[in-house]
Amino acid sequence: MGLFDFFKKKPAAPKVVVEVLYPQTWENGEAPVEPTVLAAEVLQPTPGEAVEIQVPSHIAAEEVAPVAEVVETVETETETETETETETETETETAVTSETNLDEGLTKTRKTWSERWNAFMANFRSVDEDFFEELEETLIGADVGAQTALQLTDELRNEVKLQNAKSKADISRVIIDKLVEHYRSQGVNEDASMHFAPEGPTVILFVGVNGVGKTTTIGKMSARYKAEGKQVVLAAADTFRAGATQQLQAWGERNGIPVVAGAANADPASVVYDGVKTAIETNADILFVDTAGRLQNNINLMQELAKMKRIITRELPNEPQEVLLALDATTGQNALQQARLFKDSTDVTGIVLTKLDGTAKGGIILPIRNELHLPVKWVGLGEQVGDLQPFDADDFAKSLFGSLLIGDDK
Repeated sequence: MGLFDFFKKKPAAPKVVVEVLYPQTWENGEAPVEPTVLAAEVLQPTPGEAVEIQVPSHIAAEEVAPVAEVVETVETETETETETETETETETETAVTSETNLDEGLTKTRKTWSERWNAFMANFRSVDEDFFEELEETLIGADVGAQTALQLTDELRNEVKLQNAKSKADISRVIIDKLVEHYRSQGVNEDASMHFAPEGPTVILFVGVNGVGKTTTIGKMSARYKAEGKQVVLAAADTFRAGATQQLQAWGERNGIPVVAGAANADPASVVYDGVKTAIETNADILFVDTAGRLQNNINLMQELAKMKRIITRELPNEPQEVLLALDATTGQNALQQARLFKDSTDVTGIVLTKLDGTAKGGIILPIRNELHLPVKWVGLGEQVGDLQPFDADDFAKSLFGSLLIGDDK
């Protein structure tokens, strides 16, 4: 019987049983034996107790929404699987080497900023309203975001008048100084440090859409902390895409880190539960949890993440310590939109901005911190394990704008 033939079949007396953590899964593409078990969760009754739901006999099997949602989810994940696997396989083959210098990692971003800035200043005639309108457009083109660009332009308009800057060199210095100051000031009251539990395992939950380098980042970060002497466990809770589990297992095998995984299409929350239990039983210091990355506006994904957090806090009341959102810097304003939606739906504690070495869109850090007030905790500057580095606003600003201040385009 085919997959869709099952939905067309109308059982005489369908019976639905709701289980909290461990729903049955389909094996070999065949439907489970009745009664059908669905991936649903009861919020009000006592957790852990199955509740029987009587379904009216006139309701057809295809009208049972949760099953349709599961199938739709699997199909959505399959569309992005090939692209994501191709991207990440190359990274997992890279050997561990020394850290990339920040100046080196930002070469492409800095070069594009310099070219954009030099093209803007080449049209300089006088400091008038047209000048500031072009400045605002230049900043928006550098992916600092419309709101941040407008704010910066207003501040720069006042700063130029205050310093009575008129020459091209003076104008350039004032504006670049202001940009550097803005990058630095956003981090004054910002907590960009990683938090760890005073005792017991620390849970670090990773969220984000497919293709942003989430699983690869977990592999790099786990290798980094293991090198520091911490005992690490990985949980492959992205069960809808086989490539994600295989990739995390490859990282675990290469770095000698245990990986907790489940069957394909299993309930992700059950993998999280097993991961937490394993971390507790083995006295692990850190548990990294990889999650599914469907479209960021998919309500099912957000409910799934919330369920994972409830399971974690039930076993470890003070966890997770960190919920890190991975964003691909090459996507520019789309990354900002993803950050908005995830922040509204989950308790994001920080950002990991990946692929900064291959993009000209480093300006995206500004609106993420300025508009969303989310700290950027890590940046990815290459494919090596050491290329994942803690973010420092001061060093980043110097590396990005320093060449413009001294007239060296590097």
